[in-house]
Amino acid sequence: MAARPIPYLPLSVASDNPPPQTPSSPPSSSPPPTKPAPSPAAISTKALQTLSLLALQNCAKNLLTRHALSADAPRFLYSAAVLGSELTKLSLSFLYIVLVDRQPPSSIVAFFRSSPRSTLLLAVPAATYNAQQTLEYVALSHLPAPTFAVCVQLKQFFTALFAVALLKRSLRLSQVLSLVLLTTGVMLCSMRADGSPPLDADAVTGLVATLLIALSSGFASVYTEKVIKSAPPRARHYSLAYMQFQLASVSLVIMGAYALVSDAAAIAEFGLLHNIGPAAFLAILSSALGGLTVAAVLKHADAILKGYASAVSVVLTGVLSTVFFGTQLGALYALGIVNVCVSLVLYNSRGLDRNMCGPGS
Repeated sequence: MAARPIPYLPLSVASDNPPPQTPSSPPSSSPPPTKPAPSPAAISTKALQTLSLLALQNCAKNLLTRHALSADAPRFLYSAAVLGSELTKLSLSFLYIVLVDRQPPSSIVAFFRSSPRSTLLLAVPAATYNAQQTLEYVALSHLPAPTFAVCVQLKQFFTALFAVALLKRSLRLSQVLSLVLLTTGVMLCSMRADGSPPLDADAVTGLVATLLIALSSGFASVYTEKVIKSAPPRARHYSLAYMQFQLASVSLVIMGAYALVSDAAAIAEFGLLHNIGPAAFLAILSSALGGLTVAAVLKHADAILKGYASAVSVVLTGVLSTVFFGTQLGALYALGIVNVCVSLVLYNSRGLDRNMCGPGS
């Protein structure tokens, strides 16, 4: 779903039409001058705003969810939280279509009719996203927010693997090296200060849930991109808000059926919204805003800048968790953050053979 950035022109590309030689001057033995590589366009104010919003949203979601799942907080149904998030996404997508895209509600019906096959195919990523959101509550109830924020970046690793397998894409050498850095950083952040791995039951449960989140996120994002690209041409001129509405609709059906099967007794006794207080409500709202925020980033920025926003959110989560929750972060975690942030930037960057300083810069 990410916009493909325009690659830099290599410095070795010469002009297709070299200047003609005059008869009076001897032919020059030096090679024709090369065209300098175009400098990347400056980041627009709107792109910077959406990227900042994405970084803050990721950080807020992790911290609010961790706070809502603290030991002294009342327990609520995870299925209710996911349903609330999907219903919020549905409502916000509808408002975006009507107020921002300025399209009538009937355009949503026309979008569904334009590609009924895509709606059925979206059942796979919808179920995967539902499982992913449920696992986020499991992971953040067993792991500190900074550790989760770093470890969940493994989704970049699985996204790359599924992109190669399902979309037949190739990985650059810099991307392979970035995945190695990412894995190393996650391993460092999941270790204790004395260097021993966290073997207690809570940490193992949280890390396994986070690993499954990264796996499901990588698969769902690549599969969704494949569905979008295989959609008929008449469905492609709709904005991403229509896809968000479509995906939320399918997710509500699937998650509603799951809640009726697994939590029917609890819902009948206490109600669906039992123990969903202000902290849980804000966590649900923050999670729902993620989809529209990513859509805004894809519209006003690109995948390269999205990698920077992810790196900033990792650092923000660690710093703010230390301030608000007193989380102790050691040297290993700091080294892990450096590895993860560098890997996120390296994976999405181009033109890495350019000089940063010196005569050729």
